[in-house]
Order: sequence, then C-alpha cells, then structure tokens
Amino acid sequence: MIEPNLTIALPIAAAILGACLGSFLNVVAWRLPRQESVVLPPSHCPRCGTQLQWFENVPVFGWLWLRGHCRHCGAPISPRYPLVELLSAGLWVAVTMAAPTAMGPGAAPLALIGAGWVLVSWLLPLVLIDLDHLWLPEPLCRSGLLLGLLFTAGLGWIQGPELARELIGQHLLAAGLGLVGFEAVSALAQKVMGRPALGLGDAKLAALLGAWLGLIGLGVAVLLAIFAGAIIGVLGRLSGRLGRHQPFPFGPFLAAGGFAVWLGGPAPWIRILGIVS
Repeated sequence: MIEPNLTIALPIAAAILGACLGSFLNVVAWRLPRQESVVLPPSHCPRCGTQLQWFENVPVFGWLWLRGHCRHCGAPISPRYPLVELLSAGLWVAVTMAAPTAMGPGAAPLALIGAGWVLVSWLLPLVLIDLDHLWLPEPLCRSGLLLGLLFTAGLGWIQGPELARELIGQHLLAAGLGLVGFEAVSALAQKVMGRPALGLGDAKLAALLGAWLGLIGLGVAVLLAIFAGAIIGVLGRLSGRLGRHQPFPFGPFLAAGGFAVWLGGPAPWIRILGIVS
C-alpha cells in the first residue's frame, strides 16, 4: 500500500519529473538518429547554434515564454517539443496511478511505479524515432530489454526467490518468442509477398516488451497493436494519406499496446478483445 500522504504528492512529482525527462527525450529523439551525443553540446538552437539559457529549457513554459521562436535568430521552434513534454508528464502520472500485474501480485508499489517510469521513458523516444525515420535503434531496444529483465528479477526477488526464478524464466521466454516470432513473420512475408511485413526493429521492440510484460502480456500487447494498426492503416488508405504499399511505423502501436497492458494488466484487455471478436 502507498502511504495516504503520498497519493497526492506522487502524481504531482510524477508530472514535474515526467515533463523534465520529456525535454531530454526530445533531445534523444532528435540527436540519436543523427549519431550525435545526447549530452554534449548542451541544448541549442539548431539554426543559429546559440546555447539555450536554463529558463528557455523549462518544460512547456519555456516554449510558451519564447512564443515558439528562438529569441536569438527568430527561427520557429516546433510545438512538438512542449507536446512531448506534456505527453511524458501524462504518461508518468498514468504509471503512478496504474495497477500492473506483470511483476507478480506482491511487488512493492513504489518499486513498480519506478519500473513503470523507466519503461515509458524508454518507449517514448523509440516511438518518436520510429515516427520520424521508420527506425527503431537497436541499442535502445537492447538496453530496454536488459532493464526489463533486471526489474523483473529484482521485483520478483522482493517477493521471494522462487517467484523471481519463475518470472525471469517467463519473461526470458516471452522476449525470445517476441523476437523470433516477429522475425519469422517478416521472413514469411518476404517470401510470399516479396517484401517484409515488419521491420527487424519491430522484432527487437517485441522482445523488449516481452522482457517487461511476460508471455501473456506480450501477446495481448501485440493483439492490441495489430487491431490499432489495422484501423489506422485502413483509415489512412481510405483518406488517401497512405499509398497502397506505403509503409508506416508499427513501433508506436506496439509501444501503445505494451503501455496499455502495463497500466492494468492483460485481463481487462482480454475481456475487451473477447467482446470485439
């Protein structure tokens, strides 16, 4: 149980910390595909190169104060920056209020919240990069997978060595099946249709989610991703925004499915999918 006096303080702290981290994740999503350091140089205007002052970097409010333009050269600053900061803040608050089940029924609540913060903060830059470049960086997927296994082992060990061994075995299996399963689907599509249906990055992201969610959680997350992706794909093609064979990123759907499962466990989504089917 979380102490009653923390029930208000935690969401507020989560919103502030989430927004601050969202500012950094904007930098990661911009620089990593360009093979630039995410630490140096400090935040600067990409047009004139002027280093930003601390008050210009305050999440959301800095952008509002600058009215969406660099105060040195007047170049426009994309509204995506404050939107990502707000999204990150919202995700952190949602994690704080969630009831995940992937790490066992008796996992320490505060430790679960911390694990959830790490998970969404790993998924968000992957989503942004995939939307921009149709690419899921392997180093982020690999390190996210390892973190998932470490949190699984740690949170399981708190509940007992036997549960820790059981959870780590299940999550390792889920990660392996996620990787192999997606690669097999992509290879089969390549053979039948002459082009892969999924990128290899999607397979690595599925493995990451398996490490965090376990086998059932991964399965539900993938089903949610398929349903959502199919709906968006059909709407995109009907509206003319997507061409017949135009690829679009599947990583954001996988990440959203994984996040949805983390929030409340797979059981509610199994019931919903059962109704839909």
